[in-house]
Amino acid sequence: MKLYGIPPTRATRPIWLLNELGLDCEIVTVDIPQGEHLGAAFLAVNPFGKVPALVDGNVRIAESAAISLYLAERYGDGRFIPGDSRARAEMYQWIFLLVTEIEQPLWREALHTAIYAEHERRPEEVALAHRDCRRMLEPLNAHMTGRDFFVGSTPTVADFIGASTLDWAREAGLLEASPALTAFVDRMYAREAAPPTIAEGFATLHAGGIPDRYRRPR
Repeated sequence: MKLYGIPPTRATRPIWLLNELGLDCEIVTVDIPQGEHLGAAFLAVNPFGKVPALVDGNVRIAESAAISLYLAERYGDGRFIPGDSRARAEMYQWIFLLVTEIEQPLWREALHTAIYAEHERRPEEVALAHRDCRRMLEPLNAHMTGRDFFVGSTPTVADFIGASTLDWAREAGLLEASPALTAFVDRMYAREAAPPTIAEGFATLHAGGIPDRYRRPR
């Protein structure tokens, strides 16, 4: 099994599942600044040209949430996927909300501050992205007030995706008014199998190293 991508990209999400499930997997670094994700070799793995991508035998999957769900369903033996259909539907609800309503404005900010060429960036898009993200964080914070996990009393895939996504929101300075979400992120990253946070991943890269897939720096 191979997973393409390392922290602090969205590969952090399936890496977290790999860690929690104790699965052996080769983590393949893709040099995005050098355009390796758009080269023929990587496009043969994931034609979308983005990390993460998983190859497990004859199974090839893109998209971090889909990979995380696959790992839990294929190898979790009942862990991290609710057995009850209602709870499972609620888990899917939170996953879809996180990747569409929280992640997307964060990605929009990244595009207009770092990824697009200078002449393509629109500062007004950043302000709109922050506004849209904060609007969705408010009901999410209300849901997590007094709760340990998104669904039920044990972690599901939604919690690992949620922690990594909300860590991104925290890096963007958007969790100041969301104490329940801040506490949730702290609890999740205190887990023994937690991967590096976004800040830790970037710090390692800037120092010329490669983030450890398994553990946060202690």
